Amino acid sequence: MTSQDIPFKISYNQEFAEIVRQHNSSIAISTYQAGKLIFLSPTDDGRFIQLPRSFSKAMGIGESSSGNKLVLACKDRIELFSRSRELAQHYPKFPNKYDFLYLPRVTYYTSAIDVHDVNFGSSDEIYAVNTLFSCVIKLSEQYNFEPYWKPEFISDISPEDRCHLNGMAMENGTPRYATAFCKGNSPRAWRGTINKEGILIDIKNNHILATGLFMPHSPRILGNRLLCLCSGNGTLVEINRETGENEILYTFDGFARGLSVMGEYLIVGISSVRKSSSFFGQLNELKNKEISGLRLLHLPTMQLAGKLDYFSSVEEIYDVHTLKNVTRPNILSTDKEDHNLAIQLESKTYWGKSEEHEK
Repeated sequence: MTSQDIPFKISYNQEFAEIVRQHNSSIAISTYQAGKLIFLSPTDDGRFIQLPRSFSKAMGIGESSSGNKLVLACKDRIELFSRSRELAQHYPKFPNKYDFLYLPRVTYYTSAIDVHDVNFGSSDEIYAVNTLFSCVIKLSEQYNFEPYWKPEFISDISPEDRCHLNGMAMENGTPRYATAFCKGNSPRAWRGTINKEGILIDIKNNHILATGLFMPHSPRILGNRLLCLCSGNGTLVEINRETGENEILYTFDGFARGLSVMGEYLIVGISSVRKSSSFFGQLNELKNKEISGLRLLHLPTMQLAGKLDYFSSVEEIYDVHTLKNVTRPNILSTDKEDHNLAIQLESKTYWGKSEEHEK
């Protein structure tokens, strides 16, 4: 049996798992290509344990400030989960194996609007990047979505994916910056302009802050620093929040997309470049990059501290998220019947008709 025959076959350095363990964390990654949300949990002996769960076209991952809620963008819906320590401890067949169990609570049926980044606001309202309609939205109980903001150059909100709006950075509980491939205002204008015409937009002031970015994704605010991945050439850049000038901090060995902060480290997703795609075939700088996985970058020294590669199942990663103070999570998908057995009340939990468990 070759490594390609083993599902989710990975290789990594032991230091990577040890650093994540020292931070008392786990890693969540989404892969729309494989239709999975994957939890990577470190063990005491320097290994990673994987837990893949099926979600159609899994994309953006968001977590509430309390850590008690998780949100995941999928093909035509956004799923909201709450976590339970008690149900995890009494998980059937594997009691006390998991420290938290994420349970499906609310499904927002958005239709297939190509949601990319998603996150919680200061009052746990949910914001998302609606790529098809070129705007940032709030989720609604009455409508498929409620427009929150659109770039100034977009004349009207229409299902035309005009600029490939994709990334969103939150600050003080509201969307602050967004990334797009261009400032086009016609249907799919970005497809002819991916070569370094990407932009970063200041949502608060509604103006383009930075230009000349090569397929920007995953903007993140770290303190007062504004970081962004330029996927087209695999670089991490820092953007001056006053002038918009950008500086390359590091160049990765693949299509970089998905960025999460863990203490002094950044965890970055790396995707292989599809040879069969005429669109991705334009990425000359990455045309021979066929590895997908994760990279752990130590920010103070700009040194690569960890590397994890996938040899099967996962070719493209969209988002990466650090689950802090979560060491062995599990999550239930509505595709599986076991989510109907988990019952959580304010003071008690049950597994099916089994005895109650006091909180």
